[in-house]
Amino acid sequence: MQTRILTALLAGCAIAGSALADTVLVNDQVQVRESQVERPKRGLTMDEVEKHFGAPLTRHPAVGGGSPHTPPITRWDYNGFSVFFERDRVIHSVVTGGDAAPAAPAAAPAPAPSA
Repeated sequence: MQTRILTALLAGCAIAGSALADTVLVNDQVQVRESQVERPKRGLTMDEVEKHFGAPLTRHPAVGGGSPHTPPITRWDYNGFSVFFERDRVIHSVVTGGDAAPAAPAAAPAPAPSA
């Protein structure tokens, strides 16, 4: 049952296309929430990302690149998100939690009044 829900949520996000959302797990429940962190869009170049977002906090060395089937993948870390590049183009960006608003904790039940 949970697999069906997760599949439906992920399919809905894929269809939404331009909407930015995070899939989070809270109390064993999958929830989708709008991302408040601006991130680079797929297809931007490294130069365009650096011009818009500034220099990354960390530039990880490329991995792969030994053949056409394994292109070099590079990760840049910023405060609140990471950007993944294939060669020099953005292929994905993810919220890492630095500046991202955490999911709200479940409220504790109020104590019963004493007699």
